[in-house]
Amino acid sequence: MSGGQLLYLGNGRSFQSVAKLDERFEGWGLAVNRCWAFNGEFPDSLDRFDGIFVSGSPHGAYEDIPFIHREHDLIKAAAERDIPMLGICFGSQILASALCGRDQVFRREFCEIGYKDLPVAEAAWDDPIAGALGESVHMFVWHNDEVRGDHPDMTILASSDLCPNQIWRWRDAPVWGIQGHPEITRGQAPIWFEENRDRMETDGADVDVLKASANEAAEAKTMLTRFVEVVKARACRSR
Repeated sequence: MSGGQLLYLGNGRSFQSVAKLDERFEGWGLAVNRCWAFNGEFPDSLDRFDGIFVSGSPHGAYEDIPFIHREHDLIKAAAERDIPMLGICFGSQILASALCGRDQVFRREFCEIGYKDLPVAEAAWDDPIAGALGESVHMFVWHNDEVRGDHPDMTILASSDLCPNQIWRWRDAPVWGIQGHPEITRGQAPIWFEENRDRMETDGADVDVLKASANEAAEAKTMLTRFVEVVKARACRSR
């Protein structure tokens, strides 16, 4: 029996990224319902879902694009139902835009890119998904867009020297945004970096240095597996 039904919203030009996170969620015991939102695919109803994952995208959450508008509406409806949600990169940004206002997302003057040790806030220590991070967490970050960290409905769980809001939670609800990329494994990182060499170099990175410094970021990945447990717990309560 499945440990819960997860709606996986793919927001990229290709549904599956090099991280193959949809398959990993299945490996962790969830039944994954895939919808390629970028291509206009959305579920008819949220009734059967115990959790929602929102992927990255080449677009900005503030763009006037039909699928982005539809995703804003879906997120608001899911929040009203208290459905657990996790967003990474653009996923974090559109969660913030939908739940805290479109002015919460802005484009930086320059890109933040590279592996960083992110200071973890005290608020994370007893958080359902961030509670295993310790005082700092090593993670790859790459973003031009960013979520502001000054909204009263946001609890900031981790930051960087350039970005005050790297990991956050909405109110006391089971909704989290992660700006960085905990999903990328050490083995996947060099492939991803090479696939995006031109963009990363334009954004100021030395791709060869990044490839040499590829890291499993295992501690950051606990946020993914802990989110799975949150989804499974909701599924158990609803049966």
